[in-house]
Amino acid sequence: MERYWNAAMEKMPREQLRDLQSDRLKAAVNRVYTNVEHYRNKMQEKGMLPGDIKSVDDLRHLPFTTKLDLRDTYPFGMFASPMHEIVRIHASSGTTGKQTVVGYTNRDIDVWAECMARCLVMAGATKESRVQVCYGYGLFTGGLGAHYGAEKLGAVTIPASTGNTQRQITMMKDFGTTVLCCTPSYAMYLGETIKDMGYTPDDFKLQAGCFGAEPWSENMRNEIEAALGLKAHDIYGLSEIMGPSVSQDCRYQNGLHVWEDCYIIEIVDPDTGELVPEGQNGEMVFTTINKEGFPLIRYRTRDIGSVTYEKCECGRTHARMSKPQGRTDDMLIIRGVNVFPSQIESVLLAIGETTPNYQIIVERINNLDLMTVEIEISEAMFADAVRGLESLEKKIVSQIESVLGISCKVRLVEPKTIARSEGKAKRVIDKRQ
Repeated sequence: MERYWNAAMEKMPREQLRDLQSDRLKAAVNRVYTNVEHYRNKMQEKGMLPGDIKSVDDLRHLPFTTKLDLRDTYPFGMFASPMHEIVRIHASSGTTGKQTVVGYTNRDIDVWAECMARCLVMAGATKESRVQVCYGYGLFTGGLGAHYGAEKLGAVTIPASTGNTQRQITMMKDFGTTVLCCTPSYAMYLGETIKDMGYTPDDFKLQAGCFGAEPWSENMRNEIEAALGLKAHDIYGLSEIMGPSVSQDCRYQNGLHVWEDCYIIEIVDPDTGELVPEGQNGEMVFTTINKEGFPLIRYRTRDIGSVTYEKCECGRTHARMSKPQGRTDDMLIIRGVNVFPSQIESVLLAIGETTPNYQIIVERINNLDLMTVEIEISEAMFADAVRGLESLEKKIVSQIESVLGISCKVRLVEPKTIARSEGKAKRVIDKRQ
């Protein structure tokens, strides 16, 4: 029997849901026009007033918001609530330029916890669950986002944060953790370390995991489920919108349910900005319609994916977005070909004779782009004859070239020689600069 945290909202008929979105969109646009100078100026440049927005159908007429807008108004220029109403600040990692700073009111925190509780229940969690949160706490949204949702649910919440992997595993075993929240690459690392410590999945009570913050493939999902003995769910969020809880897949794992009472998703052509047909890949754009402190209108995420509005087998009526296929801004262009790291990951995991740990190194030599993929081999393959390794190398090269349409070099390296990460894995080293 399917369980819901908020059945009335999660199963709301689409026509009714659309009316709710329209009402909340009108209020959100009025809020940013009144309180955020940057939005007011952008709308006036297009000759628009809040009253021009009558329904969701009018959303496409509004200007986009980009990360550059957030940096230009750093730190608080996009806040729509006065600072005395802001109760928490989060910020992105700031890997390029200034951090993007976001603010939350008390109501925003409640909405975030509500959406995260829905995600946890969708993954099978109950009030009796023990949720170990291994996302980083602090300015990163992952840790506190998952934490507040688990507490909202009434589950036992274990704020483990990141680091000290062996201690994490000891806590998982001794505390009887049933739900794990972390990045998928860290989940794989936990699985490796569990094996190294002499344990098997049967030594734990894990049932489900909510893994996000980086792209990952279906093959990697299978690897994680085998290594940890749980059902792995893909959860999506981003600092600018609401951290983890924007969407997640249900037990049917056929797309991630977007909580449309809080967010409107659009898919646009990354080059033209025009909407693309349902089911077609494009750039994911989000509008927050239930946020006070830091509402965003048509925020270009740079994540590539698609959306469907068909009702899911689980009974939820909210739109389902695809697992993100990569990003327009970490997409590699090699000899004119668009390359996403997730494509290479899928090839490696499909072959199944290496570990899921790899790095892509891109160099420019004599004005020619060259791509090398370094891949850790498994312990069993490491002990194999040289001839067997050469055969595996050729197989990987052939498969990658078949998928990408460009040649590359493959270098097999010893187990555990590629640096591990407790957060997002660093998959690409681009030396062309």
